[in-house]
Amino acid sequence: MNQNYIVPNNWSIIEEGFEADRVKSSESIFSIGNGAMGQRANFEEHYSGKTFQGSYVAGVYYPDKTKVGWWKNGYPEYFAKVLNAPNWIGINVNVNGEALDLAACKEVRNFRRELNMKEGWLSRSFEVTLQNSIDLKVETKRFLSLDMDEVGVIQYNVTPLNNDAQIVFEPYLDAGITNEDSNWDDKFWNILSVGSEGDQAFIVSHTMITNFHVCTAMQTQLSLNGNVLNDTKTINKTDKTIAFEYSSKVNRGDTLTMTKFGGYTVDRYHDKNDLVSIAKKTLTNASKLGFDHMLKDQKEAWAKIWKMSDITIEGDVSAQQGIRFNIMQLNHTYLGKDARLNIGPKGFTGEKYGGSTYWDTEAYCIPFYMATKDQEVARNLLTYRYNHLEKAIENAQKLGFKDGAALYPMVTMNGEECHNEWEITFQEIHRNGAIAFAIFNFHRYTGDFSYIPEKGLEVLIAIARFWKQRATFSTEKNKYVILGVTGPNEYENNINNNFHTNYIAQWCLNYTLEIISKMKDDYASDLTRVVDETKLLDSELSDWKEIASKMFFPYSEEHQVYLQQDGFLDKELITVKDLPRSERPINQKWSWDRILRSPYIKQADTLQGFYFFEDQFSIDELERHFDFYEPFTVHESSLSPCVHSIQAAKLGRMEQAYQFYVRTARLDLDDYNHEVEEGLHITSMAGTWMSIVEGFGGMRVIDNKLSFEPKIPEQWDSYAFKINFRNQILEISVGKTETKFELEGNQAMDILVNGKVITINPNDAVTV
Repeated sequence: MNQNYIVPNNWSIIEEGFEADRVKSSESIFSIGNGAMGQRANFEEHYSGKTFQGSYVAGVYYPDKTKVGWWKNGYPEYFAKVLNAPNWIGINVNVNGEALDLAACKEVRNFRRELNMKEGWLSRSFEVTLQNSIDLKVETKRFLSLDMDEVGVIQYNVTPLNNDAQIVFEPYLDAGITNEDSNWDDKFWNILSVGSEGDQAFIVSHTMITNFHVCTAMQTQLSLNGNVLNDTKTINKTDKTIAFEYSSKVNRGDTLTMTKFGGYTVDRYHDKNDLVSIAKKTLTNASKLGFDHMLKDQKEAWAKIWKMSDITIEGDVSAQQGIRFNIMQLNHTYLGKDARLNIGPKGFTGEKYGGSTYWDTEAYCIPFYMATKDQEVARNLLTYRYNHLEKAIENAQKLGFKDGAALYPMVTMNGEECHNEWEITFQEIHRNGAIAFAIFNFHRYTGDFSYIPEKGLEVLIAIARFWKQRATFSTEKNKYVILGVTGPNEYENNINNNFHTNYIAQWCLNYTLEIISKMKDDYASDLTRVVDETKLLDSELSDWKEIASKMFFPYSEEHQVYLQQDGFLDKELITVKDLPRSERPINQKWSWDRILRSPYIKQADTLQGFYFFEDQFSIDELERHFDFYEPFTVHESSLSPCVHSIQAAKLGRMEQAYQFYVRTARLDLDDYNHEVEEGLHITSMAGTWMSIVEGFGGMRVIDNKLSFEPKIPEQWDSYAFKINFRNQILEISVGKTETKFELEGNQAMDILVNGKVITINPNDAVTV
């Protein structure tokens, strides 16, 4: 059973009623972020029930030593932990000597939590009866500022309902935190100083080994019925925490409010010796603006994001809520301001997977950022990989590759491989192809070739060198084979000739040759520079051409399909529909040995190749491969439903496409994989966007033009989205019988609609 407690709403994620067994799930779902930091939706007040405390600072990590039964040469030495940072949100509340704790109250009534996606804030409200019989009403609201991204703000209101009460607020900072998933229970943080000045408090700490310096800070203000109180406070300090204690007599029906400004200053952006002074200024500026003014700024900042990135759906609230949730969480995670950052698969919502970068960024996220932001944001994501090129060459050297061959890491924080499962670290090499594909995709979409001579060609050459050395010539086949790999389907390890891997390797070699040929004509001086820097030889180009022309692809004449890998047809080919529900998900019910021998596919594998390189296959070929592989696909990866939704829509199978869309859009809201308490699936959320834009909208780039084949699910009345294509904004509105295209720009645009050229003039609309 999937969870279904989230209230349907077009613009908000809402939970009504308090259930202790869903607290950890809600902590993930109601997470907030601003690109620079983020936090799970932990309660501000003490909670003695099961909870997963989580606050995270972008780019701050710890190299947790790898834990394995035995060591293999080339094994990553550490697993990069997304670090749980010192907690600044805490506000202990004590009423007539008793702590407010939702796990210990006599009764909790009218509990309501809301994540307002339109305006970018999180709120909670509830009434409780404490064990001492005091009835309270509590209302909280908090947000992480987009404009001042080192600051978050909390407004915490307590109203006694049945008696006057002595209320104690204790806002605090706590640096004595741990990660949920430490390998060796290492100490991750070293605390350097704990102190306060006036209404501000600071804890300066640094990470062990990586030595990131962070100042966690807060500033507090107490008010009664909206009037600021200048009550004296007690300062409670330990070697890991600092708290201010305010005590006030509050009459029944009056409201005592704690306003708390908090956040992090980090030596990624400031001198480590200035972190406290900068935090002081930042908090002072925030408190001068005040909660209401900052909230107004927050609403305006989110309005700008939604103006470009919103997708509206009429007639299906569940689908509408799902896509906005996905778009919001992508913007919580990454806003493109810093080319040193990337998009972690859990974002700021949990610690699973570690690392900040997987191939998910190139395969799934770049299209979203290209189309909904300025193209510099996507360019920053490409630059991130260029900046890690030397590390990628080192990673390849550790595995025995040479002469400038690069293997980009499966998981990384700084360019070094830090994934600790050997079958993925060593074998899931198609990730190299996804990075090359992203360079191609960026140029195809933006029309901006400049990245390639500046940075991209060096990356392509290093990747091509890797494929040359990774391929083996088979005298028996008279072909080049690629042995010992794991494809996108991680339910197959150490197999030979994975179709997707071989195909993307061949494509990388051909694409690099094509780019070099183009640059000979148009960018000769850049080409000379890169050739000199990389010591590229003409003989290498000949080798690449030879390997690409003789790449082996396993094929079944009987089924008329490319085989996922050698020997796929040797398996017992029982489809998923004949698998008992009690045995799903197989990754939780079956042994790994049994999974590896089964035909079951975790996510699009052969079909991933058909997604990337759709224009190289006919619609009949796509249909044959879809019909062959989808029945064996268990969709136990978050990245699976979106690709299948896009391809089902391409094939005109709209009900199937819709069901896959719902699964990807509400993967976390409805907890399809029964693991949402560990954090959200951020990178697959970009796939949700693709399901609508590329799936239902049928958007592609063909011959430098946007192309659309619009379709609409039966469940919807209409849908609409905007695309930033080469610095002009195109809005597409799809209804049951017609599609409207509207252009905000300064020059006419030719687009293809169902294969026909349509011209749209600036600030004009065309209905098809």
